[in-house]
Amino acid sequence: MSAVLKPAAKPGVHPDEWAARLELAACYRVFAMLGWTEMIYNHITLRLPDSVTGGRKQFLINPFGLHYGEVTASNLLKIDLQGNKLDDSPWPVNPAGFTVHAAIHENVPQAHCVMHTHTTSGLAVACSQTGLAQNNFYSAQLHDMVAYHDFEGITVHADEAPRLLKNLGDKPVMILRNHGLLSWGKTLPLAFVRLWTLQRACDVQVAQAALGPALPVSEAVARKTTGDALQWDARFGAGQDVFDALTRQVDRIDPGYRN
Repeated sequence: MSAVLKPAAKPGVHPDEWAARLELAACYRVFAMLGWTEMIYNHITLRLPDSVTGGRKQFLINPFGLHYGEVTASNLLKIDLQGNKLDDSPWPVNPAGFTVHAAIHENVPQAHCVMHTHTTSGLAVACSQTGLAQNNFYSAQLHDMVAYHDFEGITVHADEAPRLLKNLGDKPVMILRNHGLLSWGKTLPLAFVRLWTLQRACDVQVAQAALGPALPVSEAVARKTTGDALQWDARFGAGQDVFDALTRQVDRIDPGYRN
């Protein structure tokens, strides 16, 4: 857990659950600050630790109907793998929101956090025939890390899960064709920096496209760049320092997510 959040005890809530709630609520506000929002849609999910659940798979997700800027530690929903609420919140769960997330959480053991966005440049790249181009500083850090899954419509049908999982394989980020971007990680900060890097690669690719043909990055250089990328290395925090810095920014704007 980030030292920036410094979670205090919350009466009636397991301290590890409260720490997870603070971290996820902060992440929703970070997304809002970065403009990675889609009105009340899209999701970030976080698995609760076994110390809270006794080994059962339980998750936190945003209440359907709230903007990311309204999400707080207290109003996050606790749900099971079927998307059933495990608390008495008046807010519903978006069924389209947890179908993909549940499949990944259930079948990828290290996927404790899953993130999905519909950003403009992310969608633009997802709609392109070639997908992510290996032609910039950020895409070069994602060599052999990006999976693709063809569009099958709104993700409310559980029978899509096996195909998505097959396409995901062991890749930590995915471009959902015609749809958006997705990442997962064994920690929330790691999932975040993976998504941030993919998002930046898409931003650059879309901006560069107006200038004509791009200079390609060779596979050998991309492989080396990915290996040298410090944000993937646990010795350098695996995204924790980045997430802490953005959390401090959120706190300066509105620390209400901590409620």
